[in-house]
Amino acid sequence: MSHAIVSLHQVSKGFNDGDKYHQVLAGINLSINPADTVALTGPSGSGKSTLLNIIGGFEFIKQGQLLLNGSDTANWQDKQWSQFRRQHLGVVFQQFNLLTPLNVRDNIAFSLRLNQQAWSPWCDYLLSQLGLDEVKSRNVETLSGGQQQRVAIARALAHKPSLLLADEPTGNLDEKAGKQVMALLTQLAQESQTSILMVTHSNECAAFMQRRWHLEQGLIHE
Repeated sequence: MSHAIVSLHQVSKGFNDGDKYHQVLAGINLSINPADTVALTGPSGSGKSTLLNIIGGFEFIKQGQLLLNGSDTANWQDKQWSQFRRQHLGVVFQQFNLLTPLNVRDNIAFSLRLNQQAWSPWCDYLLSQLGLDEVKSRNVETLSGGQQQRVAIARALAHKPSLLLADEPTGNLDEKAGKQVMALLTQLAQESQTSILMVTHSNECAAFMQRRWHLEQGLIHE
């Protein structure tokens, strides 16, 4: 039996604002299985990015349980978290977060270097599928927004992670570029057997995913 890649059991999260307590997540239960693609929608401030940050280990929980690849993260130290992120996680942000002194190829190779992996035919395939072959030696600062987002996707998928977290990945793109990026993202993730959890406000983007979760008032509705 293959484990779910992500399982949350009764996960709650909130914060104090002065003397008021704001509940962001209220006993969330969910699981993401291998090759699942899930869109996460919900109003602003409903906790979508918080949920992504918890799964990526960028924010921590005091209530509930988070299992990653079947392993309980409650006692993980920095070492286990960085190993999980390095080997199993890809992340695509709205802001691209590229390494600006580097060219396209070196940006994509960054996640490989962290894993002591060499450039592979898969990376060449990513370059050609994402239309980046001609610009691979250019500095990423000279590229358009759509091209930069495609570099971010190639970097996130270069090491074939089991899970991709995407936070509004088309938020800075026009509709046409956004749809192109989504089509490529879902096709390439499928080819590398990568599960996706994507926060989006866009119904068009959500339609690319197999499942859709709506987060509101601390709870998820499928």
